[in-house]
Amino acid sequence: MSLITQIANDTANAAKTLAILDEATKNKVLAAMAAAIRDNQDEIVKVNTKEVAEGKQAGLDDAMLDRLTLTPARIEDMAAGIETIIELADPVGQERSIMERPNGLQINKMRVPLGVVCMIYEARPNVTADAGALCFKSGNGVILRGGKEALQSSMAIAGLLQQVLREHDLPEALISVIPDPDRALMQELMEQVDTIDVIIPRGGEGLIRYVTDNSKVPVIQHFKGVCHLYADKDADLDMALSLLINGKTQRTGVCNALEGLVVHQAIAGDFLPRVNKMCQEKGVTVHANEAAAKYFDNADVIGDDEFGEEYLGLEIAIRVVKDYDEALSHIHKFGSHHTEVICTQNMDTAKHFQRAVDASAVMINASSRFNDGSQLGLGAEIGIATTKLHAYGPMGLESLTTEKYVVTGTGQIRE
Repeated sequence: MSLITQIANDTANAAKTLAILDEATKNKVLAAMAAAIRDNQDEIVKVNTKEVAEGKQAGLDDAMLDRLTLTPARIEDMAAGIETIIELADPVGQERSIMERPNGLQINKMRVPLGVVCMIYEARPNVTADAGALCFKSGNGVILRGGKEALQSSMAIAGLLQQVLREHDLPEALISVIPDPDRALMQELMEQVDTIDVIIPRGGEGLIRYVTDNSKVPVIQHFKGVCHLYADKDADLDMALSLLINGKTQRTGVCNALEGLVVHQAIAGDFLPRVNKMCQEKGVTVHANEAAAKYFDNADVIGDDEFGEEYLGLEIAIRVVKDYDEALSHIHKFGSHHTEVICTQNMDTAKHFQRAVDASAVMINASSRFNDGSQLGLGAEIGIATTKLHAYGPMGLESLTTEKYVVTGTGQIRE
């Protein structure tokens, strides 16, 4: 039996024991996991610092280096995220009544774990803790296949989680790590249809498309984050500028950062000179259509078909539109179903925008950076699904379960 098949089998067998574990025990284990991460912060940083230095030497871009880096604050966020998961209700075993049939059959649905979740990710060692904790509480085994850039950091974190499992007489295979980033092993992993129930890739668009195209196991996709802010004709300009600064510059290498600004022509003359000043101060490169470019000192003029880039850096695409309908058309064409924001004081327009725009999160007068599991009260997230089967948006505990029918009768037979 190959290494990959053995790991997948062990995780699937371990998951069967977790599916019936009570919530109090789960929470006790999770508290110990959070403490282990917090208590071993220095060791994690030491391992990670070495990998960041190697990443710089290897020429990793700024966005990937940002995802790779673990600071004390980010490690504390990992521990705090696990503690938030403790506070959330365990979805496993929850029932809802569907109906009582005329023959007396009571039809309910019960939440159950997916089974085994496989995470394939690049340069994101925090995924190790988030996925491990979320899958544990939702009753799933998890197989973690991190990229070579963050392998040692991921294994250091996973080792702490596995130590906690052993201390509580639980199989460490509940949180399994692929110790070798060889792509051939990843391909074998994506063929484990008998033991892995779903694969969730997190990383660049190239990785996600590769997994989607080559996996025999169902894939929940998290494609690129081309997020827009639409400044409506009724926008508060101070608010719009604040949302733009936060969404574009607070952290650039993340999927919920703004990549596009769409501006109603009625406010362009007042708003865009302020945006120009901000971009100069923050070092933001501007790509713009002709109607927008005239308000900027050094804009790169682009055509109508050149929008839709995920820059993951201090760059943004700006378009002036003639009306609200043109703004919607632009977002429909170039958005990636991730996060879209409207800034307006007209609540009728705002509510129409929320209904009309197809994205996993649609914000009214709030930063795109809030489309994040921790910010939306999920504790952490295992990914942000930009397709709709079976989840849409940040995937927390409930998204890691499905429902089965449970039927109770009194001896009924079908005639």
